[in-house]
Formats: sequence, C-alpha cells, structure tokens
Amino acid sequence: MANDKNSFISGEGLGGEDKLLVSHVADMVSICERTCSSRFSAFLTEGEAALAERFLRYEGFSHFMMWGGFEGAQRVMLGVFGEYEEPMAEEFPLAAVKFRFRECDSLSHRDFLGSLMSLGITRNQIGDIICSEGRAYALLTRAAAEQAVFIEKIGRVGVKCAYADSDEKIVRNDKFSEISGTVASLRLDCVVGTATRLSREKSCALIRSGSVSVNHGVTESVSDTLKEGDVLSVRGFGRYILSSVGDRTKKDRIHIVIKKYI
Repeated sequence: MANDKNSFISGEGLGGEDKLLVSHVADMVSICERTCSSRFSAFLTEGEAALAERFLRYEGFSHFMMWGGFEGAQRVMLGVFGEYEEPMAEEFPLAAVKFRFRECDSLSHRDFLGSLMSLGITRNQIGDIICSEGRAYALLTRAAAEQAVFIEKIGRVGVKCAYADSDEKIVRNDKFSEISGTVASLRLDCVVGTATRLSREKSCALIRSGSVSVNHGVTESVSDTLKEGDVLSVRGFGRYILSSVGDRTKKDRIHIVIKKYI
C-alpha cells in the first residue's frame, strides 16, 4: 500500500496534516487487513473525512463506514472493517452525553466545548455538540464521555449530565439565512459571487487563492460546475448550501437559492 499511498499524496499535492492523515488511514487499513479486525479513527472534520474517503476509494477499499453518532453529523469517526465483519454504527467507540439545564440559561456550543477541553479532553475526542433550550448533546469518544458525565457546571450554569438513551433521537438544529438570485451558469465563480455579493473578478481571486472549498475539498478552478445540494465554504465569509436550482429566466439566467449557515 505504501507506493499507492505515496502516489495518492503526490497526486493530491498533500502536505502537513493532510499527509499525516492519509498515512494514518493507510496504517489503519494495513492493520485491519493483517488482523481481520476493525479499526477506528478519532473524530474527523468534514474536510478530513472527505480526504480519508477519497484515499480509500483510490485504494479500492470499500469495507468502511463514517459515523458521528446520528444521521447528518458533521464530525465523524472513520471505521475500517475486516473482510468478515459487518460495518455497524453500534461498533463505533463513541457515546452521546446529554446535558440538561434551565431553559432561561443561555449556553452555546463554545461554552460546552470550552468546558470539555478544560478537562483535558482533546478536540478530536469531541464530535458534534448540539445545543437547544434547556438541553444539549455532546458526541464523544467513550473515554471522554466517562469524564464528561461528571460535569456539574458549564461556565457558571449548573447542569445535569447523563448518557443519552440509545433510542433518543438527536438532530442538528442548524439555522440559515436565504439568498436568492440569478446566475449566468452554475460555474463556481458565479455561485460564489451570488453568495458573497462580490464581483466576478473578486470571486475568481478568492477561488484561485485557495479560499473556497466545495463539499469539504479546496478547489482553485473557477469553472467547476456546481449542483443542487453542494456545500461551499468561503474563507472569511461563511458556509453555504446551494439549496435549489430553478428555471431559466427570459434572459437565459438561472434562478438559484443559497442557504447560509448562521
């Protein structure tokens, strides 16, 4: 696998943390194939998960699964499974911790993240943190969850902690603002311009500088064609979803709706 790994790294132009991630995934697969037993990563960002999946597809290794504790999780673990193992969510070494507090108390993602990390829990041991009125969930590695269930305060707010029930439904509660407009085409520079309200020239400069990601991978091609459901990240501006692509206008422009995460 080493030659294939190095070819992939070279072909993708990877360095630094990305190169280390690919090497780690290659090691996971090598151990899994040698021992016929599953291996699991720590929590990965969306970009890291996308890179890991590209590498596994490149290697022709398909016996893997990404899971973050619930459907639609943004931070996930990678599990690679032996030939005779069935990839199952239940096998992943993670747990959901539920926090309850007074609805009049306002606690944010940052509050929970800070409290967890103050215990010595590292960022890659923490998956998604879902906050709502009077309740929050943190997806954690099992080892981190064993520490988190003893938390009694988040900042100055008293909380009650417990493992979430296995049948408890966890859903993201993302909020969006909506941007509507028309574009000459679904080229990346056109859509970025509509999302950011920048001129085409400035949009192209952003893309070519490596400041734009499509579906969690950086692209510097202004002419890439997008499709409905694609996720964009623009450094300094935010994160967007191309929510819908509509009909053409009389002037042959395309109606689009973009949702911006807020």
